Amino acid sequence: MACYAAVMERMDHAVGKVVASLEEQGVLDNTLILFLSDNGGCAEGGDLVKNSGTPEAAWGSADSFIRYGKAWSNVSNTPFRKHKHWNHEGGIASPLIAHWPKGIPQDREGKFCRQPAHVIDLMATCADLGEAKYPESYAGNEIVPLAGKSLKPLLSGREQPIHDVIFWEHEGNRAVRKGDWKLVANGPKGKWELYDLTKDRTEMHDLASEKPVKVKELIQDWEEWAKESYVLPWIWKPGYMKARAEHVSQ
Repeated sequence: MACYAAVMERMDHAVGKVVASLEEQGVLDNTLILFLSDNGGCAEGGDLVKNSGTPEAAWGSADSFIRYGKAWSNVSNTPFRKHKHWNHEGGIASPLIAHWPKGIPQDREGKFCRQPAHVIDLMATCADLGEAKYPESYAGNEIVPLAGKSLKPLLSGREQPIHDVIFWEHEGNRAVRKGDWKLVANGPKGKWELYDLTKDRTEMHDLASEKPVKVKELIQDWEEWAKESYVLPWIWKPGYMKARAEHVSQ
């Protein structure tokens, strides 16, 4: 954690340099700064292979690459369940701080916005505020349309949702949030779990068996999105990575 604290301190200095430069140029108040954390603490721990191939490299040196493991990840994610890689709240929930004095109403300063958003919204927000038209094609190739929504309404102080539904998929871990309902599963063979996030943000009470109709509705939503977004069919099947690793080791 000494290394972790050192990284935080250096990041703080770097952000300070950016803010100071904007202030010197006289554009700080009219510049939107969006600051957010990565998604979830990493449950994996210990050393990774050093770039230099020197296992004796001191932690925190340029040749080291360490991860802080499940115990500290759990501290970082408290009170949410799971860690990075999974789609429970501990693996996807990130705080976002927005600074824009000329764009955010003064009465919103220091206030929380409780509406859910997604990292895909950042590009849409930049395009919207910069009055840029996102291209439909490039070099003769059709471009997939933006999936995100502009955060401008939320930054302006509105509390209406910008998303009807939000989807996730990462290495077979799946989730969909629709309103206050969230359906989530671990791995491509994992059982779907249903949570009411207004009453159970920490996902402790699975309501899937009590509300089969809602589960069916959300599964259908997720599968339609997965096909449209090139998630399905998966290029790998459960057990594929293990079999591949065994093949490579031989």
